[in-house]
Amino acid sequence: MKNSLISPASVRLQIREGKLKEPTSGLCPGYAQANLVVLPQKYAYDFLLFAQRNPKPCPLLEVSDTGSRFLKKIAYNADIATDIPKYRVYENGKLTGEYLDIVPFWRDDLVSFLIGCSFSFESELTGAGIEMRHNTEHCNVPMYLTNIPCVPAGSFHGNMVVSMRPIPYEQVVKAVTVTSAIPRVHGAPVHIGCPEAIGIGSLDQPDFGDAVTVKEGEVPAFWACGVTPQAAVMASGTEFCITHAPGHMLITDMKNICLKE
Repeated sequence: MKNSLISPASVRLQIREGKLKEPTSGLCPGYAQANLVVLPQKYAYDFLLFAQRNPKPCPLLEVSDTGSRFLKKIAYNADIATDIPKYRVYENGKLTGEYLDIVPFWRDDLVSFLIGCSFSFESELTGAGIEMRHNTEHCNVPMYLTNIPCVPAGSFHGNMVVSMRPIPYEQVVKAVTVTSAIPRVHGAPVHIGCPEAIGIGSLDQPDFGDAVTVKEGEVPAFWACGVTPQAAVMASGTEFCITHAPGHMLITDMKNICLKE
């Protein structure tokens, strides 16, 4: 069972040593988690512009120096190539494999983008008395590709990916209020209810993650998701890209309170 109370640095060390390979939801409550996108330098400006134009799904927390596996701001001594539980590698827009580390793939021309993650605000929601169903059911959060277009930038285009959490009707306003206060980890939901309106045919068939139970008296709430860049990479046919596997994040040293405006 996960110990949610150990420090971010300790969790990163466990991941680096191969002792923790599961999704990171629920770990280190109160600390921000981050999605990862690693691209060759020739794509870096286009992606930086894509993130700037699409701040809901792609709120940037840090950008690395070219070729560096280490960060300077959000996670002390974190190694981008080893400190995430699971990675994905894409070539020409196609997923070619999942890996526990990406050391063999590292190149001197790679730039890492760390993007805010909705796992960060889950402790705030839980503290407000709102259940996180995927944690209760011990699975990954469900994520869906939508018909909501992102603003294109250079070579990058595609539709937004969202994560879904069932919220009791009487707690919807509270959930919106809590998450809207943390815009750097996606902020308020982009849609509430009626999945079909945003192109989701069935909640039981997520494009990423696992389906969860939606009970009577609950409404599905959808937040912009940091898996959106993976959808953009696939839609754009990007030559080479490394990302986190959905649900498997970098746990940072930043407190959620630092992400509030």
